[in-house]
Amino acid sequence: MQNPLEFYTLTIQQFELELQQIKKHLAASSTIRLLVFLAFVFGMYFFFGNAQAMILTAILGFVLFLYLVSRHTDLQYKRDLVVKLIDINTTEIKVLNRDYLSLDEGSEFVDPTHAYSYDIDLFGRGSFFQYINRTSINEGRKQLFNTLTENKINNIEKKQETIKELASKPKWRQQFSAIASLVKVQHATKDIIDWIHNYNVVFSKFIRFLPTIFSIISVIIIGFVSFNLLDFNILLIWFFIGLIITGVYFKRTNTIYKDADKAKDTFKQYYQLLHEIETVSFESTILKEKQAAIKTETKKASLIFASFSKILDALDQRNNIFIAILGNGLFLRDTQQAYKVEQWIQAYRTKVENWFDVIAFFDAQNSLSNVAFNHPDYCFPSIHKTTDVVKAENLGHPLLKSEQRIDNDYHIKQEEFFIITGANMAGKSTFLRTVSLSIIMANIGLPVCAKSFKYSPIQLITSMRTSDSLADDASYFFSELKRLKFIVDSISNTTSENNYFIILDEILKGTNSTDKAIGSKKFVQKLVASSSTGIIATHDLSLCEIEKELPQIQNYYFDAEIINDELHFDYKLKEGICENMNASFLLKKMKIV
Repeated sequence: MQNPLEFYTLTIQQFELELQQIKKHLAASSTIRLLVFLAFVFGMYFFFGNAQAMILTAILGFVLFLYLVSRHTDLQYKRDLVVKLIDINTTEIKVLNRDYLSLDEGSEFVDPTHAYSYDIDLFGRGSFFQYINRTSINEGRKQLFNTLTENKINNIEKKQETIKELASKPKWRQQFSAIASLVKVQHATKDIIDWIHNYNVVFSKFIRFLPTIFSIISVIIIGFVSFNLLDFNILLIWFFIGLIITGVYFKRTNTIYKDADKAKDTFKQYYQLLHEIETVSFESTILKEKQAAIKTETKKASLIFASFSKILDALDQRNNIFIAILGNGLFLRDTQQAYKVEQWIQAYRTKVENWFDVIAFFDAQNSLSNVAFNHPDYCFPSIHKTTDVVKAENLGHPLLKSEQRIDNDYHIKQEEFFIITGANMAGKSTFLRTVSLSIIMANIGLPVCAKSFKYSPIQLITSMRTSDSLADDASYFFSELKRLKFIVDSISNTTSENNYFIILDEILKGTNSTDKAIGSKKFVQKLVASSSTGIIATHDLSLCEIEKELPQIQNYYFDAEIINDELHFDYKLKEGICENMNASFLLKKMKIV
């Protein structure tokens, strides 16, 4: 796989050259538009008094100017797209250097009651979400949140195929993200879907033909008046009849317009994204299924969305005073466009939600695939159903720089529990979060930060960061008990197909030493009896004695050494019980005591 840093650097260089060319074309376009305008003014002056020549000059000038404006708008869009693509690649270079704290934190997703997300910093500042999130639409962002927190262990190998294939298409992913980010959507698709699903028809079928018939009659009258075959007052009367008919349907049209205005930008954005999905070739099962889900028997979903976007844009032009008066007086334009909106809704109301879901899926998967592309040194877990739950070589935390990270080999079998002791700051908590995050990454199909990773899929529950709550009148100890109760209730439903990996950082921290020792031992015995698997970190060395009673328990530790009156950590997991604690040393070192 291509080196990500080289890819991003080269891509930036290519887009910067392209941007220079586009800026030159924009400058030339502005000059040409000015020249055409001056030529138009000169032509009108030169042919003044010659009606036919003036009309011809006006028509040609107007048509040419419209073409140049359209071309200039296209160039501006290309410029904005290239600028965004440069920004995307620049961001990726920063993230490779772990400079990502300016990105979206996902703070609103922080949930202390979730099975694991709060404990392992899945959301918030410096979180895994902040590190990987590259979604461009709000629904994709929510989809990524759901993927990270659903705790499902099904179809992992298919998920891996999906991520691998999208990882191999970095240019397509970036194009998708850039297009999505250029349209700012103000309203949630859920609101739009609810409007479409719950829409009630307000126009009779007669309205389907009325604007067309009225417009034909208007053109005939205009023609007759132009050749002096009808009096101009007839046209004027017909014009006011058109305004009266428009007024009759004004309330219904206005209601449709208000709702349609909320959807206008969304459909403008989404039809382009559907086109990107439709025009790429996929091989993996899930991607092909998603691609097939947006196909219809007659037209592509992108064309269907594009047609609706044009209808909504046309309806939005009712705010133009010229179109509002002449368009409605002669062609019943408002009524015609509102009826088209209604007909589109009736035709596709059952399919819209599915199309939105597919776009959100790709937006979220682009973020996951980006992780795989950025880390070619990570490995995709080898999935198997054996007694080895995790057998990892050189397992590390993905948010730490490789040159600073200390990796560990780790092997735990089904229904085993590791009790880990160690000095303060020796690496226990980081290791617990490393194991937790590797399980989550494996379950959603991501590669993990390891040289090799054999894995038997398992759900995760953690308890590492309990806090009291004055707002809920809950003490620290009671909050911890509720968390332990949550774990007990979860593992009580354990089956051979639905088992749990439990990770605990210090049991019963909020009570005295005697109670803690007795209660911790009983809780560990209950966990072992539940056929669960897991890790328990503790400072209570008496808990390590349970290894002698239960064969499922193994003791491991992280060590600290005092050399030349300085603490030294190797952050390596070792078998046995820690004998070197450092609290007293640190109190003296920092002159606290």
